[in-house]
Amino acid sequence: MSVLSLNKNNFDLAKNSDKKVLIDFFAEWCGPCRMVSPIVDEIAEENPQWLVAKVNVDEEPELAAAFGVASIPTLVVMENGKIVSQSSGARPKAQILALLEG
Repeated sequence: MSVLSLNKNNFDLAKNSDKKVLIDFFAEWCGPCRMVSPIVDEIAEENPQWLVAKVNVDEEPELAAAFGVASIPTLVVMENGKIVSQSSGARPKAQILALLEG
């Protein structure tokens, strides 16, 4: 499954999803974000049971603020519309999967 680009207009897709949701808050200029991005893409391709999405914080500052994103990359896992885990900074694939599986 491909990665969904989230914005304030389609955020309900993530909020109302029946699946567990991984949201990657990033910016194009952010080095650690560029390290995490291909891992997030890979997780999306390998795990259709989850909804994987990205939010560009420069384009969607309101969404970033709503999630309390103070540094990027920030990974948020949601289930039933609620945040169940959140992590800031670059993480290896195993740690990102642990966030989702935990």
